[in-house]
Amino acid sequence: MAMYKLGSRGDEVRAIQQKLAAEGDYRGPIDGDFGGGTQAAVVAFQRRKGIAADGCVQEQTWLALFGSPIPKPAIGGKDLVYRCLALTGSFETGTGIPDCFSGISGDFDGQGISFGVLQWNFGQGSLQPLIKDMIERHPDVIGPIFGDHFDAFAEALRADKNDLLNFARSVQHPVTHSVFEPWRGYAKTLGRTPEFQAIESEHAGGIYRRALAMCKDYELWSERAVALMFDIVTQNGSIDAVTRARIQGEIKALPASLSDEERETRKLEIVANRRAEAANPRWIDDVRVRKLCIARGEGTVHGIPYRLDDQYAIGLRKFAA
Repeated sequence: MAMYKLGSRGDEVRAIQQKLAAEGDYRGPIDGDFGGGTQAAVVAFQRRKGIAADGCVQEQTWLALFGSPIPKPAIGGKDLVYRCLALTGSFETGTGIPDCFSGISGDFDGQGISFGVLQWNFGQGSLQPLIKDMIERHPDVIGPIFGDHFDAFAEALRADKNDLLNFARSVQHPVTHSVFEPWRGYAKTLGRTPEFQAIESEHAGGIYRRALAMCKDYELWSERAVALMFDIVTQNGSIDAVTRARIQGEIKALPASLSDEERETRKLEIVANRRAEAANPRWIDDVRVRKLCIARGEGTVHGIPYRLDDQYAIGLRKFAA
């Protein structure tokens, strides 16, 4: 059953915040991020309604807020590539859906502008195809977002790379590389649209296919396995031959008495630990925490608590290839 608490994020949390604001219990931003302010508002609402004040929105609190049973998270209706993308994007940006799809950064790395859940960029030519797809498929969506600046933006996309990079640098601070308004707002709005999120998912297809191939290589079958491999490809690139041999050796040594679910989780933990140990020593602990969170289905990454099944509908269930 779905539950929303400290660390939860998404459209359902946004709806909770809106209801709590209407009740007079919440005065913070309607941002879909279940932080301390939202938790305090839930506690205040629960106390007024005579509900156990635990600060979590479960069945009874949801019913008191909305007058209907708690629904399954909307993300459960999305395909697995979208769910993996959202999870990895949340790790990368520290934000939930939809803002993880609209992360933007300037020219700190010489790439002009980086944008989206996987930080596609102009310098490497990886961002242009996404925006061009959006213009071709959904001109009625992207046109109004950029308004009077749309024609100039479209012209910059048609220019050579040097001119495009010069344009990108002209709309950001030369030292801090923060993107100026209204361009930052345009980009954020674009990334929040379902149409652009669908295009991002399509362009992440190569990563997803590599993740599926890696699952096959280690005889893994769960959604959590796909999410783990997707995150490895995104954050770390691959698993080298020596690490792969170590992983397979430890998998072979697992007791035969384990249930399918226990074996799958143990295998995921082995992959998570060994891949972390192969990372740059500076980042080993960070990689380990992030990968074990996926392997175990829950954990705290960069101070944000995650419950994969509740928040991203990624569980220890068989994935459809």
